Amino acid sequence: MDDRIAQREEAISGARAAQHRLIDDLSGLTDDQARSASLLPGWSVGHVLTHIARNADAFVRMLSAAIEGRSVTQYEGGTEGRAAGIEAGAARPAAELVADVRDSAARLEGVWAGMTPQAWDGHGYNSSGDEWPCDAMPFHRWREVAIHHVDLGLGYTAADWPDAYVARELAVGLRLLPERLDDADRRRLLTWLIGRSDQPTDLSLAAWQARPDRYLR
Repeated sequence: MDDRIAQREEAISGARAAQHRLIDDLSGLTDDQARSASLLPGWSVGHVLTHIARNADAFVRMLSAAIEGRSVTQYEGGTEGRAAGIEAGAARPAAELVADVRDSAARLEGVWAGMTPQAWDGHGYNSSGDEWPCDAMPFHRWREVAIHHVDLGLGYTAADWPDAYVARELAVGLRLLPERLDDADRRRLLTWLIGRSDQPTDLSLAAWQARPDRYLR
């Protein structure tokens, strides 16, 4: 098995485990909790759960098209369609939200099982129109579930992330770090890393962006 396939299989396994852990943790979710504020500004727990479900459907959409030899956008209707779908589902009762997360996760796992080598070589397009390699999608799903599980604010924290996820996400974050610094801060960071200055505490980072094409290694 080559490295690319091994990384993809690791991501599928990690994403599947993350989905199952999330669903287990949602057992007993109440309507009051579903309506409560999440850790994301302006979003309730219901918003986050609806986003997690629609994100799974977005991957089903892109991967199913790749199986047929086609390339489609992540969300039907683009960013506006994404936002409308989340808003429309956010106020549902807790039982409906949990069922949506569970059922959409199962649909995605079914599509993963049906992927072919040719389909994995395909791509979709994210909401910005950037090409999104199918090979990178399982890790992005892993990230979506891991990070938004924390965002729910229901007790799951970064301390609960599995080591394999942290290792992979951190490696990518560090690799992309120079792009988020200006020339002066890159030099300040480098001088500290090579033991030539004290640790800088006021580095200015550009906004984090999940670039689909940057998460293959």
